[in-house]
Amino acid sequence: MKKEKAKKEKKIKGFFADFKAFISRGNAVDLAVGVVIGGAFGAIVNALVNILLNLCMWGVPGGLKGLVTVLPAASPSQVPPEGYQAVYSVGEFLDKGFNATQANMYTQHGSNYYYNGLALIDWGSLINAVVSFIIIAFVLFTVIKVIGYFNKLKEEAKAKAKEEYYQKHPEERPAPVEPGKPEPTEVELLSEIRDLLKKAK
Repeated sequence: MKKEKAKKEKKIKGFFADFKAFISRGNAVDLAVGVVIGGAFGAIVNALVNILLNLCMWGVPGGLKGLVTVLPAASPSQVPPEGYQAVYSVGEFLDKGFNATQANMYTQHGSNYYYNGLALIDWGSLINAVVSFIIIAFVLFTVIKVIGYFNKLKEEAKAKAKEEYYQKHPEERPAPVEPGKPEPTEVELLSEIRDLLKKAK
């Protein structure tokens, strides 16, 4: 009984130890940081896209959010009740003096209020999503290119420093590896060391 209990405790401790090692790994931490920064960056890009698109759509009534197409009604549920219109301008909607329940039957898109049962194509949201995607993809591409360029410079500097060191200390330069030749085994390396020690004597 005691052995089984100790075995269970050991398993639980091992599980938590593995979990701790997992969350402490650099990759997991880097991923978490990347997700947080990516979320914050996405909010900045969306705000920038909204500003740019709203400036571009300055002359369009209702701006980008007003770019909707109303599809023909395919069922009776898509038709507003008798006495109500499918679309109201902001002025008409306010003049009606709807109560909270009546007002909830409509959603504002730009400078108009549309009945919630209507089938709409929201072109503004589509354009916003496409432009956001293009900007995010371009920024990520640029960042990756810049990081790759600096990594390349770093590797070139390392290779240059190593070459300068080997020029000053040619005896430490490793022997060139012949293509296709298998790497020496441990026994072969030990034999080579033994032969070198014999020659030194």
